[in-house]
Amino acid sequence: MQENATDQTNMNARDWVQVLAKYREPNSLRSSFELGVSLVPFVVLWVLACWVAQYSYFGAFLISALNGLFLLRLFCIQHDCGHGSFFGNRTVSDWIGRALGVVTLTPYDVWRRTHSIHHSHAGDLDHRGIGDVMTLTVEEYHQRTPFGRWLYRAYRHPIVMFGLGPTYLFILQNRLPLGLMNQGRKYWVSAMGTNLAAGVVLATIIYFGGLQALFLVFLPTTLIAASIGVWLFYVQHQFESTHWDPHPDWHLHEAALHGSSHYDLPPILRWFTANIGIHHVHHLYSRIPFYRLTEVLRDHSELVEVSRMTIWESLKCARLDLWDAKNRQLISFRAARVPSPA
Repeated sequence: MQENATDQTNMNARDWVQVLAKYREPNSLRSSFELGVSLVPFVVLWVLACWVAQYSYFGAFLISALNGLFLLRLFCIQHDCGHGSFFGNRTVSDWIGRALGVVTLTPYDVWRRTHSIHHSHAGDLDHRGIGDVMTLTVEEYHQRTPFGRWLYRAYRHPIVMFGLGPTYLFILQNRLPLGLMNQGRKYWVSAMGTNLAAGVVLATIIYFGGLQALFLVFLPTTLIAASIGVWLFYVQHQFESTHWDPHPDWHLHEAALHGSSHYDLPPILRWFTANIGIHHVHHLYSRIPFYRLTEVLRDHSELVEVSRMTIWESLKCARLDLWDAKNRQLISFRAARVPSPA
């Protein structure tokens, strides 16, 4: 990864906000097109996979795996709706987001609130726990009991983080407005309404396609999309030179620019992930529609190399687990071991 230093840009991180504001306006026709080329293939592949399941389980699974990428893209569109950046009309964006939430198993209003908290406090050591990946400092880790350290190590293990974790998050955790259960009926309505609608969809799938449609189509599509989505969210903030500070020293725009990565993906993956890899720009100005993020990099090449990483470089992020405040970097458990007394 390129060195994550402030002098990579010609301006202070906060100054970029004014520059990026000119990219914020969505194009309704373009947004409608992006929704259509994501939703229509998703539905077609769903039907095709259910039909193929009658003749080939393996064939149905392969189609469902591919469809996981379209589901991932629909989640990214739901993400833009949550930021009010997909359509100029906020009401339209919200209702499209709620409808997509049924497909992605993500209660829209609950997710939008927790994701807003994430954007407001990313990189703030004193405001962790909602909408982020739990990250301990080296000191906090060593202050835990042996069992507490084991639990944290289990949580950060790749099998849990990118396998069991996404399954739990999308199948179980999203069924309740966790973190917002005392914040009003709006979030309960969002969660329960999504659950009810998703239940109707699932019942319809099972009625017409049987259990094979559930296990060969619905689950593979959902869980593959969930695992890839969690990986993307992880590498967007969990990289060696990310940015964390205690609240008195924390600055929103610095944390946005230098605590979010530029995940430089191949073109086909950029399309399926709706440019979410250009995450440092997104955090600096979340109202920019995803299809305009590439315009920003085209017009401002100095932002291209800020916290840039390739797929190959991103793989090492899976073994980074603790924030070393002294050296200001994310490190592995091995690097954080306390030396034994002489």
